[in-house]
Amino acid sequence: MDLKSLIRDIPDFPKPGILFRDITTLLQNPDGLRYVIDRFTNDYSDQSVDYVVGIESRGFIFGAPLAYQLGAGFVPVRKPGKLPAAVHAQEYELEYGTDRLEIHQDACPAGSRVLVVDDLLATGGTAAATAQLLDPLDCTLVGFGFIIELTGLAGRQKLPDCQVNVLVEY
Repeated sequence: MDLKSLIRDIPDFPKPGILFRDITTLLQNPDGLRYVIDRFTNDYSDQSVDYVVGIESRGFIFGAPLAYQLGAGFVPVRKPGKLPAAVHAQEYELEYGTDRLEIHQDACPAGSRVLVVDDLLATGGTAAATAQLLDPLDCTLVGFGFIIELTGLAGRQKLPDCQVNVLVEY
């Protein structure tokens, strides 16, 4: 399936000079959405994944149905102040300043095999921060799944050494 044909380009969003890759058009297409979930299911079905971790917010869209398909639990990684119980937090660098991600301290038991899913790998900051959030949980990071990778931003270099699956490269 040609996923690029289902992803809309929005110039100058969210600011001038940025070309935004909009996946809402992919989500609207039942065959495209099914293809994404089926591909990731196939890619990780032999990895004994216990939990799929979805990064806020578009990682939730793909992570929950993927967890269902893999017979795994789903764990959200959220922006600050969104999770109600005790959390582990990890700061990461943005183009201008820093941000923070959080995960519940009881998100998954030690030794769990975890897959991290998000829509986009750009600079790698959020994905690397999410991997660091798994350290105090003593989980095994099985890999990452991304719909899109912006290869020119070299985000993959920030990720730990594990399986990284990307469906579309720009």
